[in-house]
Amino acid sequence: MIELYYWPTPNGHKITLFLEEAEVEYRIVPVDIGAGDQFKPGFLAIAPNNRMPAIVDRAPADGGEPIGVFESGAILLYLAEKTGRFLPADVRGRKAVLEWLFWQMAGLGPMSGQAGHFLNYAPESIPYAQARYGNEVNRLYGVLDRQLARHAFVAGGDYSIADMAAYPWVQSWERLQQDLGQFPAIARWLGAIAARPGTQRAYAVGEQYERRPVDDAQRKILFGQTAASTAAAVER
Repeated sequence: MIELYYWPTPNGHKITLFLEEAEVEYRIVPVDIGAGDQFKPGFLAIAPNNRMPAIVDRAPADGGEPIGVFESGAILLYLAEKTGRFLPADVRGRKAVLEWLFWQMAGLGPMSGQAGHFLNYAPESIPYAQARYGNEVNRLYGVLDRQLARHAFVAGGDYSIADMAAYPWVQSWERLQQDLGQFPAIARWLGAIAARPGTQRAYAVGEQYERRPVDDAQRKILFGQTAASTAAAVER
């Protein structure tokens, strides 16, 4: 049994995509990030960076004590290795999947997050920040589109954890004010993944959890944390 500490964000969707595709038994523990659940001691014992998702594997392969894993990319890799699914066994295929998984973790996710923040959540409009991050997301879409023009899936082989990592971030292209008409290969790929039953089940899971508009109190919790404020939240 996998315990999934989850909220319906792009990083949260990555893990439900895997679990639904692989048909792994799991139980969701909601982490309402707008309410500050990510600072509760029980969650921090698993995820010291106070970010979800995280998992606890109650039946690890070594038969020992439960294993906690934080960071969405590490979770995808852990689950792929545990199940033998969605990560090639051959050295070249594995290398390619890990390259694109790390590309998403280091570039596509953070840059999309910054673009989304300044376009949708910032209390004031900052054109420079919107252009800076919007242009970088556009550049990254170009990288992905060129790859997908040559391959059905991101890493060049079958559907993999590289696709699961990238899809939830690209799926929100409208909120990032990107023109999908510039990227026909991405559009084809998005449609193919959206049509997968595992994807549909994963997103149906997310619909069960309320996503309220962000108010000032939630904005402070989500975007106003420092080392000192985080420590204070943990101590409460």
